[in-house]
Amino acid sequence: MRQSPSGAPARRNVVAHVLHQLRSPYYRYRNARYLHGVRVAVAMLFSIALTSGLGIPHGFWASVTLLVVIGGLQHHGNIRRKAAERAMATAIGAALGLALIGQHSVIGSMALTYLLVSVLAGVCAYFAIGKGGYIALLTAITLSIVAGHGDNSIDIGLWRAFNVAIGTVIALVFSFGFPLYATYDWRYRLAENLRECARLYPWVMIGQPMSAQEQVTQFARLSGRLVGLRSLIAPAAKEMHVPVARLEEIQRLHRSIISALEMLAVAAVDRDAKLDWGDTYSVLIARRSTIRRQLLATGRALRSGDVTRLERMVARQAATGAGPAPDQSLAYELQGSYWLAQRLSEQVERMLHEVATLPLK
Repeated sequence: MRQSPSGAPARRNVVAHVLHQLRSPYYRYRNARYLHGVRVAVAMLFSIALTSGLGIPHGFWASVTLLVVIGGLQHHGNIRRKAAERAMATAIGAALGLALIGQHSVIGSMALTYLLVSVLAGVCAYFAIGKGGYIALLTAITLSIVAGHGDNSIDIGLWRAFNVAIGTVIALVFSFGFPLYATYDWRYRLAENLRECARLYPWVMIGQPMSAQEQVTQFARLSGRLVGLRSLIAPAAKEMHVPVARLEEIQRLHRSIISALEMLAVAAVDRDAKLDWGDTYSVLIARRSTIRRQLLATGRALRSGDVTRLERMVARQAATGAGPAPDQSLAYELQGSYWLAQRLSEQVERMLHEVATLPLK
């Protein structure tokens, strides 16, 4: 029996590894920009090959349209809505462009044509700010491609409109191919922040106080991810088939947790300068362990998609009831920090419960 070349198994292993990585949601999350760049490059090559191979006049406008439509990174949850908006804007822009060319060929007034082009651009710009802005912007771009300054011939306008349609179709096909899911982006970013919060919490409660510069650096990173999650809520809700309000509530709890940590960090500087810890140290140690464990468990569930451990923690919370009441024997300097820790604990528990009931698989 003929033996396979020695390099064949190695090549198969490399191919299998690459395919496994491409199927991994975390890999695609970490390399979303690279994958999107490859997708756009392949779509561009296909557009050039198609228009050049068929000898379509003004074929480069298909490539221009392709870049306009697919150039921005789109998540799968946004694709259907964006596809409808693109189709609508392309149709409106092409129709307006052909109408401008038609009126110019009949009336022949350059001044009127330039005025109409400018007015239509202004109208599109007006609607481009606010809801439906993408449709208005793409309408203006399509209008300019088809009509130019309004003095193109009708055959040029028709060919350009045809190329715009080709570019839009190619963009939509490649948008649906190998999609990037907002759900994983949202989950992994939130998990990173929760793990960071779990690391920071013991530090601000019983560690050495952070300097002002350290606080700015740490919380700017957390806030940056928090803000970035806002744009992912709508597409992630569509992909998970849950109401947007549920993810909005998680976003609110997330914001509250970061705010509470920041207040604890600020309070720690003044508190630790005055406080003789004595026997009060163990009180905050117990609180620290519980909150940190809950934050880490929630982060792991978001990363892995397995909420089994969170479900057990929720059941345990329901069985044990409310947390401990404030300890009246605490030193005065600890009262504020303890109250903030209580509020933080409540927010973390609610976050845990919300994530435990999400369809993460």
